[in-house]
Amino acid sequence: MNLLRSEWTKLRSVRSTWIAALSAVAAGVALSVLGVSDLLGTSPAELPQGWDPTAESLKGFLFAQLVIGMLGALSVTAEHGTGMIGTSLVFVPSRSRLLAAKGVVVTGVTLLVSLVTTVLSFTAVQVMLGSAGLPAAGLGDPGVVRALAAGTLYLTLIGLAGVAIGSLVRSATQSLAVLVGALLLVPALGPGLPGALGDWFARFWPITAGQASYAVVPVDGTLAPGAGILILAVAAAGVTAAGHVVFRLRDI
Repeated sequence: MNLLRSEWTKLRSVRSTWIAALSAVAAGVALSVLGVSDLLGTSPAELPQGWDPTAESLKGFLFAQLVIGMLGALSVTAEHGTGMIGTSLVFVPSRSRLLAAKGVVVTGVTLLVSLVTTVLSFTAVQVMLGSAGLPAAGLGDPGVVRALAAGTLYLTLIGLAGVAIGSLVRSATQSLAVLVGALLLVPALGPGLPGALGDWFARFWPITAGQASYAVVPVDGTLAPGAGILILAVAAAGVTAAGHVVFRLRDI
C-alpha cells in the first residue's frame, strides 16, 4: 500500500499528468462533436447506412487514445529522464513490484479519465443529434451501456500499454513515435496491404479489433465486440509482460 501511495504521489506531482488528463478529455469531446457537426443539417433519410449514434459519438477516441497512451508512458519515462529511477530502485529493489505499482496507479487514473471522456463525448453528441432531429442513442437502448463500458475499457488498456511502452523504450519521444505508429498509422495503412495480410490488419490488429468493441450496430468485416476487446486485452497483457522482462534484465 505504501508503494502505491508513493507512485500516486509521484504521478500527481508531475504537471504533465494533469495536462495529459485534461487534454484527453477535451480532445475526445471536441473531436467527437466536430465529427458529427457536418451531419446536423441533413435529414434522417440522408444518414449513412448502418447509422450508429453511439460509435459516432466516440470518434474523438482517435486523438484521446494517443494522449492517454502518453500519460501511461510518461509515468515511466519521466523518471528515466531525470535519473530518479535509480533512487526509486534504491527504496524498492524489486523491479517487478515497482513497475506493477506504476501500472496499478496509471490504470486507476486512466480508468477515471477514460470514463469521463466516454460519458461526456456520448452525452454531448447525443444532445446535438437530438436537437437536430436526427436519430440519437440513449442509455436504455440495447447495447449502449455495453458499448460505453467497452469504450472506457479500450482507453484504459491503451494507458496500461503506454506504461509498458515507456518501460521498453525509456524515452518520451520514442514512446510517442511507437504510439503514433501503433494507434494511428498501422490501423490506417495496414488494411490497404494486399490479400490476407490486409484483411488481417483490418480485423485482428489489436487497435482495430478493440475499436469494434464499442460499436452497437455491427459492421461487416469487423469482429464481435467481445472478441475485439479480448484481443486488445491480450495484446496489452503481452506488451506489459515484455516491459516487465526488459525492466528486470536491463541496466538503468
